[in-house]
Amino acid sequence: MKKLLALLISISITVFSIAQDTDKGDKKSREILDRLTAKTEAYGTIKVEFNYKMNNVEADIDENTEGTLFVKGDKYRLLIAGQLVINDGVTIWTYIEDADEVQINSVEDSEESITPSNILTSYNDNYKSKFIKETFQYGTTVYIIDLTPTEGKSYYKIGLIIDKEKDQLLEITIYDKNGSTYSYIINSFIPNLELDDAQFTFNPEDYPDVDIVDMR
Repeated sequence: MKKLLALLISISITVFSIAQDTDKGDKKSREILDRLTAKTEAYGTIKVEFNYKMNNVEADIDENTEGTLFVKGDKYRLLIAGQLVINDGVTIWTYIEDADEVQINSVEDSEESITPSNILTSYNDNYKSKFIKETFQYGTTVYIIDLTPTEGKSYYKIGLIIDKEKDQLLEITIYDKNGSTYSYIINSFIPNLELDDAQFTFNPEDYPDVDIVDMR
């Protein structure tokens, strides 16, 4: 679930400009990612509806579920698979509907984890990009780009599919070293919605019987 959260948020968090360092990838991939990050940086808020797919042939795992993500600056609200995850930039609340339980954690910055600050925010420091091809997919012309970690990670590659005309992410796939793939397919991408800050904090009064587990 941590990989799921981080990857989806990386789609839409504010991003930094990309260093023009030839050691970090080929020119074409860097130009495409420059445009993608510049456009994403201009959005104040984003709503994303997506499909999450997890596949591992050897373990006979094939999962598919839908989710919705709201992002405002460093804050996000994610609904997926009976869970509500809220992050206000300092604290993360994970509400599990079936158990009527909320777990409270502090936001941690792990270099090993895929986080909002280490894919599209600072990938030039952590990944080498490679333009794979231009093709037709999802009813439009797309670019396919691979990101390879420059240091050892639990995953060996991240694949991006980017809408050529809109400069917008359509799919992210992470390739784990254990043989699993985690895909995030964007069905709807709506920027600059009016989002109240109250959506990015957990209010126990809305869940009167909730069991609170504070893990900070």
